[in-house]
Amino acid sequence: MARSRVPILIMGVVLWCCLTTPAKAEYMKYKDPKQPIPVRIQDLLDRMTLEEKIGQMVQIEREVASAEVMKEYFIGSVLSGGGSVPAPQASAETWINMVNDFQRGSLSTRLGIPMIYGIDSVHGNNNVYKATIFPHNIGLGASRHKIGAATALETRATGIPYAFAPCIAVCRDPRWGRCYESYSEDPQIVQDMTDIIPGLQGDIPTDSPKGVPFVAGKNNVVACSKHYVGDGGTTKGIDENNTVIDWQGLLSIHMPAYYTSIMKGVSTVMISYSSWNEIKMHTNRELITGFLKNTLGFKGFVISDWEGLDRITYPPHANYSYSIQAGIHAGIDMVMVPYNYKEFIDGLTFHVKNNVIPMSRIDDAVRRILRVKFVVGLFENPLADNSLVDQLGSQEHRELAREAVRKSLVLLKNGQSLNQPLLPLPKKTSKILVAGSHADDLGYQCGGWTMEWQGFNGNNRTIGTTILAAIKNTVDPRTNVVYKENPNAEFVKSNNFSYAIVVVGEHPYAETDGDSMNLTIADPGPTTIRNVCGAMKCVVIIISGRPVVIEPYLASIDALVAAWLPGTEGQGVADVVFGDYGFTGKLPRTWFKTVDQLPMNVGDPHYDPLYPFGFGITTEPTTRQRDDNPFLSISSYFN
Repeated sequence: MARSRVPILIMGVVLWCCLTTPAKAEYMKYKDPKQPIPVRIQDLLDRMTLEEKIGQMVQIEREVASAEVMKEYFIGSVLSGGGSVPAPQASAETWINMVNDFQRGSLSTRLGIPMIYGIDSVHGNNNVYKATIFPHNIGLGASRHKIGAATALETRATGIPYAFAPCIAVCRDPRWGRCYESYSEDPQIVQDMTDIIPGLQGDIPTDSPKGVPFVAGKNNVVACSKHYVGDGGTTKGIDENNTVIDWQGLLSIHMPAYYTSIMKGVSTVMISYSSWNEIKMHTNRELITGFLKNTLGFKGFVISDWEGLDRITYPPHANYSYSIQAGIHAGIDMVMVPYNYKEFIDGLTFHVKNNVIPMSRIDDAVRRILRVKFVVGLFENPLADNSLVDQLGSQEHRELAREAVRKSLVLLKNGQSLNQPLLPLPKKTSKILVAGSHADDLGYQCGGWTMEWQGFNGNNRTIGTTILAAIKNTVDPRTNVVYKENPNAEFVKSNNFSYAIVVVGEHPYAETDGDSMNLTIADPGPTTIRNVCGAMKCVVIIISGRPVVIEPYLASIDALVAAWLPGTEGQGVADVVFGDYGFTGKLPRTWFKTVDQLPMNVGDPHYDPLYPFGFGITTEPTTRQRDDNPFLSISSYFN
């Protein structure tokens, strides 16, 4: 009996050793940064369940996100919509803590796939308090590398690695409410302005394969060219409407900037709400899969716009099951749901299990999403730190924005005759009048997509320099600056003003809310112009996201400046108006006489504008200062 117990004892010891000795961790290629990215992608893809794959295709709004939701549903991405913030006037640290909280939920899943957080950094990190707000694209005329790099740093400063920018729409009708998001009516200028992509993502190596996403490092972000394709050509400029144009016209006007974006390594492309010849872009397999992915060789991921699948049908969400099938079949890889993620996940799962959508389409989508996440370094550095928080609203970036404002201003009229220019204005005089609703309003200066989706009014939502403050900063200390928003004619005549500066324009708007069939200056702007300019020498500064009706008032205006939507650094306006720097800007789009001429673009038959595309009066600085930074100025296109 004793002999029979020995083997049993030995077996027990062996079993105890096996249970108490730590098992060697399984080697997972996808976790090894030394492995090539394609190898890492395939290794991870092979390990994923259908549930995990579909989760990667979902982007949800931060309002419905939590660490628990990220973990339970394997959510691939989170975003902040316009005005969606963790707290009013949230600091960079508060943003970082929120993003990291969501990320920890993702990292706690079986495979630990990090999520990617996205935000609309369309003219700076414009959702964030104290961020530098650059001019909107129409005012830049020429976007450039340094602004992209600054935007990337200020976005990363809040822990966010993905910017839904640039918008490379070619706006062909200023009645469109998104025209200020477009650089120009000219496709060549828009194509050249894709230089902002290497600013955002970093300069792509010369030997980088075509179409493969590239992000240089932790100071850069994933960029997104949008909105594919033809969004700027809709009938009558109606947002989300139909673009009627033949294939050759689409290729020559609306597609060139996408070719260039892909050559520069753009990581993602967002689809337009609009239709091309009655086919919704969110369902257009020919253009998304056939042309963008296969012909152009784009290897990043394709993302829908906000509720883009819902809007495939009218009314929106009328047949969501069909919309899911149509959008994913077309080639959309990630869906900006943003709220009803459970319905989307259930619907897509149903389609895959019932062979409506093949697994190969799911694998293609997830492969592309994982590629971008590996490229941006999320697997190695999933959690953000505070190392860049000082970049948010830095003085260096504000000076860059101020320079951008100076170069964006277009002088349309200067004096009632060539021999009697009004600008530059003298700094030293007895008393000057500043008038207009837009002279002392940071929200009006910045326009839509600033702190809120539709923008804001007043000076309390972020920090910056209004045009009125800039004027006071610039004139001689002995010059009396009088501000009255809408003075009557009697007030103007009864004061002995040397000259007046009138600042008027449009109120902020975004997307469909900005569609306009009349393009008028907001009240009481026209009255202010008449009361002031009818009584004394005046310069009128227009704050707008596009050309507006100005011809009826032109005869009484001595000098006219298009300032577009300059952003937070209004000092750049005063720099030029008072002659510290000269006017150099040229019109990036045609300025019409009357709205019944629209659409009207350079090269059209019967082209009869008030001011043609490329027009702009230049002046010399009164003090011999100049901008030495290597800006790609729009002026170069018209010399």
